[in-house]
Amino acid sequence: MNFFNITYTNFLTSPLEQFIVFPLWAHKLGLVDFSITNPLINLLLLLFILFVFYHCTIEVTDENLPKIHSGEIDFWIVPTRLQSTVEMLQKVILSMVSDNIKGNKGARYFPLVFFLFMFIFSLNAIGLIPYSFTLTSHIIVTLSIAVAVFTGIQIVGVRKHGIHYFSIFLPPGTPLVLAFLLVPIELISFIFKPISLSIRLFANMMAGHTLLKVIAGFAFTLMSCTGILFLAHYVPVLILIPLMLLELAVALIQSFVFSILICIYINEATNLH
Repeated sequence: MNFFNITYTNFLTSPLEQFIVFPLWAHKLGLVDFSITNPLINLLLLLFILFVFYHCTIEVTDENLPKIHSGEIDFWIVPTRLQSTVEMLQKVILSMVSDNIKGNKGARYFPLVFFLFMFIFSLNAIGLIPYSFTLTSHIIVTLSIAVAVFTGIQIVGVRKHGIHYFSIFLPPGTPLVLAFLLVPIELISFIFKPISLSIRLFANMMAGHTLLKVIAGFAFTLMSCTGILFLAHYVPVLILIPLMLLELAVALIQSFVFSILICIYINEATNLH
């Protein structure tokens, strides 16, 4: 077992060292690795924060709990500011789902889209905390999420439409002569949907966090100098403030983009062309 097996000097000097996965506690049992890594700690911390966040939106008291279970009261509490904020966010996501998924049953996919939005945004935002880890800056994480959700969407489409679902590769009314050209093109486009979805999120997160680390490293380098160079370190420090806000906006936008594209893919699978 190796505890904290990492060279922290390199971790602080290179802008790309922040993306290294290292074991805090390394242990293997045969072919199974039970190591505790820095991404695992961040993920557990994120799940705990989300649990506390949702728990704080609704305050269940012992006095009202039996009445809620019996159905005597429905609205038994005045929403707090946090609960109102969550409800506003839910309305925004529900509106996005309704606009992009046609039909009366589009709302059934709201829990999935809302969870994906909150989960990805949380992964993006927690990476802005100094010395934390950005899970979405790794292509294996974003690709795993995209492939898992995309595969589930295709299963829903096949269950709903059966063999007719595969008509997505050949639009109705297309001459048979063009099938040999359109089917391979549609198939390639279909395969690259989850890939492009994951690369978009991964590239934006990695590029933004690398830029922040480069500017922060430049500021620390100037702080080690003397004279006018020491005073010049205030410039990159001040630049970091709007860049942090910009990166937070990018984290939010990328979460919306990911969720919107998932809605579009659901609409294509459930309503075909």
